[in-house]
Amino acid sequence: MRDKKQWRGNDRRNQRKNDRPKDRRKKEEVEIVESEENNFVFGHHATVEALQASRGNKLFLQEDAHGDKIDQLKNLAKEQAVPVKWVPKQKLDTLSDGGVHQGIVLGITPYEYLTLDDLLTKTAEVEAPFLLILDSLEDPHNFGSILRTADASGVSGVIIPKHRSVGITPVVTKASTGAVEYVPIARVTNLAQSIKQLKEAGYWVFGTDMEGTDYRQWKVSGPIALIIGNEGKGMSAGLKKDVDEMLTVPMTGHVQSLNAGVAAGLLMYEVFRKRSEL
Repeated sequence: MRDKKQWRGNDRRNQRKNDRPKDRRKKEEVEIVESEENNFVFGHHATVEALQASRGNKLFLQEDAHGDKIDQLKNLAKEQAVPVKWVPKQKLDTLSDGGVHQGIVLGITPYEYLTLDDLLTKTAEVEAPFLLILDSLEDPHNFGSILRTADASGVSGVIIPKHRSVGITPVVTKASTGAVEYVPIARVTNLAQSIKQLKEAGYWVFGTDMEGTDYRQWKVSGPIALIIGNEGKGMSAGLKKDVDEMLTVPMTGHVQSLNAGVAAGLLMYEVFRKRSEL
């Protein structure tokens, strides 16, 4: 007959065995929740665009919501065979991470980035493509705002780095008011190599800095790419040596810098204006 000490040892081993699957299940559940939280958009415009792009998989509506916009979303969800769930506002607050959801949150499939080759193929038929390169942008509101302006001003596509840069998040999608569904976005591992590839494809590459050519003298004919630097640090030093020309926005005020989204918008519309006059 086994002694009590041996029995206690067996009990501990059995307990550890029983605990392991539970721990794994708990960890898996956490990972699933985190993954799902990264795959939501919220707000009316962003949700409409995502549904029309066939990216929705579950529509969450606030239980007391009503009106024409809600009816529109229900009809779109029905057309796309997307299930609708009516939930309390607190649930939507959680799903949107406290964002301004307007009583609307949509579960979506993950955003599919293009490769640079894909983007170049997509823009090959454009007479004078205009690409925007975002060098380590960190603010999702800036990114969303830039995408919204890019769509409005006819930018052919956007290139972002895979690391140390904001990607397509729910906040970016909301700030872009759905423009993320229309502007092609390529995510690359190395911006410097991508710039070299663009040059080989016939692009002129421009950077932004405090010192450079007045942007009003910018020659925008042919295929061009414009680099917008990080909100605080500006363009990476390593990229500056690869550009064909640096551009600057003259300023007379005490603050000698512009918000990245504002600077990008100004320059995008300069291209739009000049090309509209041709």
